[in-house]
Amino acid sequence: MDRNLNRAWAILFARLILGLIFFMAGVMKVFQLGPLEHARKYFLPYTDTFLPVWSLWTVGVTIPFIELIAGALVILGLRTRDALIALGCVLVIVSFGHLLHDPLYSFIGHVIPRLALLLFVLWCPREDDRFSLDHVLFRSTQSR
Repeated sequence: MDRNLNRAWAILFARLILGLIFFMAGVMKVFQLGPLEHARKYFLPYTDTFLPVWSLWTVGVTIPFIELIAGALVILGLRTRDALIALGCVLVIVSFGHLLHDPLYSFIGHVIPRLALLLFVLWCPREDDRFSLDHVLFRSTQSR
C-alpha cells in the first residue's frame, strides 16, 4: 500500500479526533455553559494570582469561541495550520493556569493527548493531508 496514503489516513484520523475534542468543548462552553459562565467558573478562581481580573474575563470568554471555531476548522482541514496554532495557544494558557495553582499538576489526562495530536498534525507535511479542504483548495489553485 502507498505509504503516503497511509500517512494521509493517519493525519485525517488525528485531525478529526483533535478537532472533535476542541469543537465539542467549544459547543458545550458556548451554547450550554455560556462564555460568561465559563470565565466565571474556570478563570475567575485565578483572581488570587498576579493576573489582572480584566485579563481573566477576556481570556475566559474568548477561549470557548477559539475552541469552537478552530476545532471546526481542524475537522474540515481548512486553514489547518492557523487553527492548530490557535489551539496550541489555548493549551499553553490552560497549562499556565493549572501550574499557577498547582506547580505539580498532572497533564497526562487532559493536555498531553491533545498536545500529542496537535504536534503530530502540525509536524506532518501539508501535502500529505490529502483528505482536507486545504489540500483540495491548494490543488484547485494549482490547476488554474
